[in-house]
Amino acid sequence: MKLEIIKFDNLGRGIAYVDDKIVFVPKAIPGDIVTVVRKREKKNFLECEIKEIIKPSKLRKEVICPYFSLCGGCDLMQISTSEKLEFKLNLVNELLHKNKIDFVVKDIIKNNKEYNYRNKITLKIVDGLIGYYENLSHKLVPIDYCYLVTDEINNVLKEIKRLNIQNGEVTIRCNYKNELLIIINTLDKIASYDYLIDNFLIAGIIVNDECLYGDDYFIEKINDYVFKVSYNSFFQVNPFICGKLFNYISNYTSDSKNVLDLYCGVGTLSIVANHDYLLGVEIVDNAIKDANLNKNFNLKKNIDFICSDTKNVIDKITSKFDTIILDPPRSGVDEKVLNKIKEVNIKKIIYVSCNPLTLVRDLTLLKNNYRIEDFMLLDMFPNTHHVESLVVLNIMNKGKIKKEQIIDIVNKTI
Repeated sequence: MKLEIIKFDNLGRGIAYVDDKIVFVPKAIPGDIVTVVRKREKKNFLECEIKEIIKPSKLRKEVICPYFSLCGGCDLMQISTSEKLEFKLNLVNELLHKNKIDFVVKDIIKNNKEYNYRNKITLKIVDGLIGYYENLSHKLVPIDYCYLVTDEINNVLKEIKRLNIQNGEVTIRCNYKNELLIIINTLDKIASYDYLIDNFLIAGIIVNDECLYGDDYFIEKINDYVFKVSYNSFFQVNPFICGKLFNYISNYTSDSKNVLDLYCGVGTLSIVANHDYLLGVEIVDNAIKDANLNKNFNLKKNIDFICSDTKNVIDKITSKFDTIILDPPRSGVDEKVLNKIKEVNIKKIIYVSCNPLTLVRDLTLLKNNYRIEDFMLLDMFPNTHHVESLVVLNIMNKGKIKKEQIIDIVNKTI
């Protein structure tokens, strides 16, 4: 089937139309003329993959990764950096406009590196081969190098085969000292890891949640802050952009007194925020243990952390908190939590998100009560469609009628 790609969708896939059906084509870009193979068909759409690029778009550039055409690890390596950033800006602004949120995001904070920026990779192991799944399938694409992750991760990745794992999953994490955590889930008995220990800075090797060597954590340093990060705790994958984010959080809490940090993880944003008192909430027990150590590492006082589902602590959201930090998973914030925030009239919300779709959904619930003071994008994930957002919202003064509202009332009366 021959198609002309019209535009991108929210996931960075090319879009075409056939017989009133929308067609999604990963790795295709606007202006491409391609032939495709059908992978999945539903009532209103088709998912296809590129068979041949008949005429490439003027936007298309040479891709340095040999696995790109099949691998599902990234999706926007085939366009320039400026086009990637424009895609992300347009994506967010179109979502805001579609949901009648009156704000235009004008800029995106660029990453300092286009490649080799990630400090974490998770790969599948199938029949002794290591890699990512192919687009639109569970077929493995074996790789021995990923252009998204650090050199140190790539170096050790080539040697994971020495462990003789036939099937499972491996995650490799790296810190500022190039110390590595290797986390493996498998039913196989692993071979000796002496070679890895002798040739790399191995902080720990964890197999099926059991630490077999070293520690089940490492120490990360961002700006002047240090953090203990357990093997299964969330931490931002891009240290450079993470440092930028920390600076913004610090600035936007400069006038805060009592802060509630929901989804606080290992306490990163809690620790960099300004406050007289802060309460952090996180559902992962190991993360809370790390958070309590991290506040001591960074000599931070008047912080309490509790391990709980955010939905279970909504009654703790009271007017004594003047600022709430939200950094939820991709699924966004629970509606009950947002309604409670509106009910008690929290003055300021600082919302950090890696999913524009759920972010805009949540902003739609807040827009009648809060105005957007600032909205910035951070290119946390170059060469992918993913983008990090930081939104600052202030409560609206409902008791004061704006001049425009008065004019509108008068016009309706006449």
